[in-house]
Amino acid sequence: MSARTKARKRALDILFGADVRGIPIADLLADESVRAASQPQRESSWLYAREIVAGVQEHLDEIDAAIVEHAQGWKLDRMPALDRALARLATWEILFNPEVPNPVAISEAVEAATIMSTDDSAGFLNGLLGGVARSQE
Repeated sequence: MSARTKARKRALDILFGADVRGIPIADLLADESVRAASQPQRESSWLYAREIVAGVQEHLDEIDAAIVEHAQGWKLDRMPALDRALARLATWEILFNPEVPNPVAISEAVEAATIMSTDDSAGFLNGLLGGVARSQE
């Protein structure tokens, strides 16, 4: 597993945890920063995870607006929490991280959904994120 894939998993854990627990992303990010400082061997995945989470937090309104625009009838609060977190993470990469090619951001989210979420989640996220990516062309 690449360092970026590990970082996405760490970021997903934070975004999902904050959402499910109903706490600010910044609070969970701060907690995870303390934990990461005690685990220097995991620094390679932490740096990008922190960048993702901070980016999602900073641009949350724009990210959520893009998700709702391309969710085809799904309201944000009706999505499974894991799908919402994956959509936010990948949408941040598509909209705000030019270092990550859009197909990579989409593929990583779809693969994670295939492994961790519902049977329909991968297809849903593929369509949603494809729409977000096309809107940037």
